[in-house]
Amino acid sequence: MKKIDFKKGLKHLYQPPAKAPVEVDVPTMNYLMVDGEGDPNTAPSYKAAVEALFALSYALKSMARKSAPGHDYGVLPLEGLWWADDMTSFTTGDKSRWKWTTMIRQPDFITREMVKQSAAEANRKKALPALSAIRFESLTEGRSAQIMHIGPFSEERPTVEKLHQFIASRGFKAAGKHHEIYLSDIRKADPTKWKTVIRQPMR
Repeated sequence: MKKIDFKKGLKHLYQPPAKAPVEVDVPTMNYLMVDGEGDPNTAPSYKAAVEALFALSYALKSMARKSAPGHDYGVLPLEGLWWADDMTSFTTGDKSRWKWTTMIRQPDFITREMVKQSAAEANRKKALPALSAIRFESLTEGRSAQIMHIGPFSEERPTVEKLHQFIASRGFKAAGKHHEIYLSDIRKADPTKWKTVIRQPMR
């Protein structure tokens, strides 16, 4: 049986244009989440969180496939919410002050009980301290603007500025946290070709 591709089912949320921002209505979706702070490039807690999120996501995928026909799917990409108590740290480049929620979206048929059981199974296979920090929660963003950034993360600023200008031009203000969806495997892909969806809820 063919795997479900949730990115194709919600293509408008995962494949925005790179030339100009667009407005989208983002439905409520469920995520595995881990909260933390610090430079994602150097903070051990960020690396540990990502490893635990993927381990649990693949364990849930395996459980879903075994428990119900038609529930085989591709694990969704890593995502991140980013903010800081002093937002100037985003322009000064002081990543040590950044706060984040790193997360992976889960299909609607994944339940809290499945998460609990899969976490225990994943922990038996490999001790992952960050597993205990994972929470299973829904996120509602609603009306948002988003754009595709192509290139390394260090060059996102002009893309983010374009997104904020788009929001202001429509008479809205940014509301909620800066949201990124990482579509590329940065371990293998050329940094100049990395694809990142940049989303900003607006009101």
